[in-house]
Amino acid sequence: MTRSTDRKRLLGLALLVAAVAAALWLGRDLEVAHLVRQVEALGAWGWLAFIVLYALGSVLFLPGSALTLAGGALFGPWLGTLINLSGATLGAVLAFLLSRHLASDWVERKVGGRLKQLKEGIESEGWRFVAFVRLVPLFPFNLLNYALGLTRIRLGEYALATAVCMIPGALAYTYIGYAGREALAGGENLIQKGLLGLALLAAAAFLPRLVRRLRQRRITLEETARRVAEDKDFVLLDVRTAADYHGELGHIEGSLNIPLEELEQRLEELTPRQARPIGLICTTDRRSSAAARLLRKQGFADVAVVSGGMKAWRAASDA
Repeated sequence: MTRSTDRKRLLGLALLVAAVAAALWLGRDLEVAHLVRQVEALGAWGWLAFIVLYALGSVLFLPGSALTLAGGALFGPWLGTLINLSGATLGAVLAFLLSRHLASDWVERKVGGRLKQLKEGIESEGWRFVAFVRLVPLFPFNLLNYALGLTRIRLGEYALATAVCMIPGALAYTYIGYAGREALAGGENLIQKGLLGLALLAAAAFLPRLVRRLRQRRITLEETARRVAEDKDFVLLDVRTAADYHGELGHIEGSLNIPLEELEQRLEELTPRQARPIGLICTTDRRSSAAARLLRKQGFADVAVVSGGMKAWRAASDA
């Protein structure tokens, strides 16, 4: 990369930061009612202007919740959801491309250590990671768009996973915006509409827990035994204490013992095995599930919990 290109990208980054700062300052008092009035004044082209506004708002870190509520108030629950999704997806793609163009090469050269492991883990998951973070909003939407642009995730996968997996949250908040305007206007069936809005909001709030459960990969005792015997790349990690590892239930020959309490401090021992499949086992499933979450956050992509743990393993061995 030439110095001229570096300077152009630094200038572009500086302009983007200045635009974000200005938008945050000017939009600090953004109100849904005022936004609705401004878009309504545009008449038949209001829907297109709103999509553009939503996209720019996503790029410039304006509050997405206010925009989504405004979309519901303006266009109703169903068309509003489509318009909100269109604006949010367009904004997410624009931020992704800006980040990739302005900073991804620099990050690729400079990042190392744990951050590099995390980046590689995200890239190995690809669209699955994008789908997960859209369904389970661990990070702010606007910031995440830029962060994912620093990875090598494909644009098409990113855009599709973003559009599809934002549907539950977009539908819930759009309907809340619609129900709020109906309440102010004194529309009919307000109780039913309000209850439906709350139900959609509750469903969107519950969805992250369901997704975490579905995403928690598990392997059976039979599969574990087969892989320990046949798969040289498979790592069986026992996260019990040393006393339990050598205690009454015993341990599986060939397993690696790192207690859950020490796992974060001893990740260097697993780094050479990061690209290999890892099975986690404990007395039962609870602690091994916690270990799986910790490893995924550190960029370990192929992690699974052994169902039933050592209690089930011992019971099956004694049967």
